[in-house]
Amino acid sequence: MGRHGWQADARRWRLTALVGVGLAALALVLTMLTLPDGERGSTAGTTPDGDKVYGTPAPTHGEARPEVGWGFTHTQYSANEGDDAAVGRVQELLADQPRPLPQIQHVMGWGAGNPEPVKGRYDFEAMDHRMDFIRATKGTPVVTLCCAPDWMKGGKSGSDNTNWSQDSLETAPRPEHFDDYAALAATVAKRYPDVRHFIVWNEFKGFWNSAAARWDYEGYTKLYNLVYKALKNVNKDIQVGGPYLVMDSLDPRGSEGESKSVAGPWGRLDPRAADAFAYWNEHKDGADFVVVDGASYTEDDELLPDEFGATDKLTAVGRWVREQTDGLPLWWAEYYVEPGDAQDNRDDWSEAHRVAVHASGLMAMARGGATSGFYWNPQKRDGDCAGCLWSPTPRADGGRERPMLRLLSRFSEAFPPGTRYEQVPIAEDDTPNVRVLADDKAVLVVNTLDREISAKVDGKRFDMAGYEVKWLTR
Repeated sequence: MGRHGWQADARRWRLTALVGVGLAALALVLTMLTLPDGERGSTAGTTPDGDKVYGTPAPTHGEARPEVGWGFTHTQYSANEGDDAAVGRVQELLADQPRPLPQIQHVMGWGAGNPEPVKGRYDFEAMDHRMDFIRATKGTPVVTLCCAPDWMKGGKSGSDNTNWSQDSLETAPRPEHFDDYAALAATVAKRYPDVRHFIVWNEFKGFWNSAAARWDYEGYTKLYNLVYKALKNVNKDIQVGGPYLVMDSLDPRGSEGESKSVAGPWGRLDPRAADAFAYWNEHKDGADFVVVDGASYTEDDELLPDEFGATDKLTAVGRWVREQTDGLPLWWAEYYVEPGDAQDNRDDWSEAHRVAVHASGLMAMARGGATSGFYWNPQKRDGDCAGCLWSPTPRADGGRERPMLRLLSRFSEAFPPGTRYEQVPIAEDDTPNVRVLADDKAVLVVNTLDREISAKVDGKRFDMAGYEVKWLTR
């Protein structure tokens, strides 16, 4: 998970209009300037102390910071590049959403280049391009602070020496460079002052204690606390979350560990994940929201008792996390409901089947108390891909809405953060065949069978095609 498209290609660059930056204590008129070689290809302004900024400011203290809601993550290939008409279609498509979709971008990999190839020398060209796209689509930007430049991991310095192999990208910075990484995080926050939400690291990558056969939660938490402090020093109103831990589950019939308190027909939470989460939760210096990641299937790729019932894991784990964190806002940075193959492709199901199970997953996260969930968009450079949000933008006719985007958009609009969910009556004979989520205005119904059914939900009788996802108004 979280490993789709991690190498960054060379990016074309377009000059971006300078945006005014307002400071609480001082009105500053920005001047256009060309950044030094370490930040080539960009234009930006400066704060009084010389920090580079690229965007509009984060809110001042006391302003409302609404929860971001349901959105997606940009991966290696996205719609910021391609045929101009196709790119324009996606921009318009996303900008016209009834509720803007939050969008995650990593600082290195997944479409971004090496942000600090040499200590103190920066290159944000590719990331600037992605941030431009998010702004053009009116999306809420979220930054995941992962991964680390090679020199922080014992590798070579310099952009020409960047090792883009998966093993290298998934290596954590060495402890002696934790402070350097926190400084990089602060630089990113200053450069993009319109970003209000930062996630620290991704899936504990590189934080594994081989000798003890467990997560190196001490190391991760130390890095987290340093980054947390650095970001709050930039702006105390920046929202910071972690630990972005993979909540793996095991076969319920196994005997490894004792994590049976979070268990069900879907399996049982891996005790190593529970231990790592508990340590971070106890030793963190603070958190504005809590972030987890996981799949409905077990580590052995089993969907128990079936693909729809397996999504109940997302509810059970979500409720457990909320209990442990005294109700901090809960985000699923990634969620998966369809096992991948050896290349991590998930294309064995029809699109209708995929959308139905994903709808069930979104429902399950919401029932578990989540306010946000991010779909990992599996976009490819060219060619259609199962589950993509839009058709590929390198094609002149690309950039068109796909079924997964329709689901995500409608769910985001109908069930934003703060939704009060309600029980609705379901005919007894229909209960095993449908999954339902409702509030006072909308009802989402999913047919879990691959055949047509007749269902009665909320007093209404209607037919549903196999794996149909239906919306009712109340």
